[in-house]
Amino acid sequence: MRLPRVDRWIDPWALVSVALVLALWQLVSWHYHTVCCSPVRETSIAIVQNFPTIAAELVNTLRRAFTAFGLSVLVMVPFGIACGRLRWLGLIVDPILEFLVTIPPPAVIPIVMLLAGIGDVAKIAVISYAMVPNILINTIETVRQAPPMLERVGRSLRFSRVEQMALIDLPAAMPGIVTGLRLGVTASLLVTITSEMLLSTNGIGAFVQRSQESFYVASGLAGIVAIAIMGLIVNLGLRVVEQRLLFWHYRARIAESS
Repeated sequence: MRLPRVDRWIDPWALVSVALVLALWQLVSWHYHTVCCSPVRETSIAIVQNFPTIAAELVNTLRRAFTAFGLSVLVMVPFGIACGRLRWLGLIVDPILEFLVTIPPPAVIPIVMLLAGIGDVAKIAVISYAMVPNILINTIETVRQAPPMLERVGRSLRFSRVEQMALIDLPAAMPGIVTGLRLGVTASLLVTITSEMLLSTNGIGAFVQRSQESFYVASGLAGIVAIAIMGLIVNLGLRVVEQRLLFWHYRARIAESS
């Protein structure tokens, strides 16, 4: 039995959808014929001309996003497992988490600016705030929904509470945790770009903001295209990592369906 693969990089239907988007973009630019809507050709030229700058700014953006991602994973995955396993801790955290979920990340930017300034610490704090709910909620709920038999297995093996969480709860909750990580990475990229527009002098968000303020429409659209490509590459990379990490999960699903 073969696992589902993501190495089918060139999908004909995906190419058709990209061609339709480009054609619609070009038609709109021809119809309105204004500097506020740069044609595809001018945007492509702007991408080539600004490629070194765009590449450097993307590196800054990814550095902040993945720093916040790493810190969130290291802290929130163990904490989420503890909240899912320890009922009293979950009862304390659930209301706080529900309160934080309702507050959009851009709303906390002024508070973070007062407490941490406008440096990388502030941006990483805002990005982490956006990632924490997705990671924590998925981890807690997956641990809570684990089959009771797993807990009995841990007791029969005389595992301590920490060993139960590390050796049984973590592997069992891994599919849900990985789903939360993918959602968290997507949120981190969005919030990173937003925070760079408001708090930063570098990064792809700051590049797009400067281009818009200077009325360099083609350069701004070039930055937006670069953001889209970056998101696509990150998402494909995460799918590959997910299938390598959860190969056992996919095999079990295939075995159950056959």
